[in-house]
Amino acid sequence: MTAEHVEKVFDALLGRRSVRKFTDQPVSTDDLHRILEAGRWAPSGLNNQPWRFLVVRAGDARQEAMAGLTKYGHIVRNAQALVVVLLHKPAMYHEGKDHQAAGACIQNMLLAIHALGLGGVWLGEIINQEAEVLEALRLGSENFRLMAVIALGHPLQPFEARAGGSARRPMEELLVEAL
Repeated sequence: MTAEHVEKVFDALLGRRSVRKFTDQPVSTDDLHRILEAGRWAPSGLNNQPWRFLVVRAGDARQEAMAGLTKYGHIVRNAQALVVVLLHKPAMYHEGKDHQAAGACIQNMLLAIHALGLGGVWLGEIINQEAEVLEALRLGSENFRLMAVIALGHPLQPFEARAGGSARRPMEELLVEAL
């Protein structure tokens, strides 16, 4: 792996930001496939790949139904596509590990969204209304667990670093023991 390749990976990791405002330009089917493919390649315990995806495009009645189930309804309504990330209960083998795998899957998709020049945001608050969301999506809670909804689209404004950037705690605060 070249130093240039390493820098590109770190640029993507450190440059990705949550985007909550989108234009009305649709997200192409090819881009959606690439985003889902990135999620599909996330690591999972025993390679069980417990995730399942439901894509809801702008204008679908399910978009408005989901918007009414979260305090971030304005983001859901404005998105040109929503990727609903679910765990398929029959594919699960360990709740904790499968939830971790879903997080890796979601991060892969967010990085793919960023790489494609799109914007996206991980909506986690919506899982507080899991039963209602699954009902609105016509999915059964006997088979699925709601992990997140990724709202995405073409960013309304070009990304600009905010003053102060996306603040992160100093590394010293995060290390349990010094390196």
